[in-house]
Amino acid sequence: MEQDCIFCKIVVKESPADIVYENDKLVVFKDINPEAPVHLLVVPKKHIRSVNDIEPEDQTLVGEMVAAAKLVAAQKGINESGYNLLFNVERGGGQIIFHLHLHLLGGWKR
Repeated sequence: MEQDCIFCKIVVKESPADIVYENDKLVVFKDINPEAPVHLLVVPKKHIRSVNDIEPEDQTLVGEMVAAAKLVAAQKGINESGYNLLFNVERGGGQIIFHLHLHLLGGWKR
């Protein structure tokens, strides 16, 4: 756990979050500044700074993040209407929190 990382604090329940799914390797919670009717963050419990810091041994974990997003999309009823999965990478790519996370966005009426 990184001392000043808000996502690490959420993982260990030191900071509040509206958690919608959790297993032994990751947690999924609502984004506090949603940009879609459904905007969730899929966050590994292991602190990985960004996509640029993924090591070969983390590749399975990244796959599990995508699988969890698929599962939660179905639970939220947006799997058939469609959704976006997004990794922001580094500051220039829009990353604000430097703990790897996958955005799940959907629920638009189009």
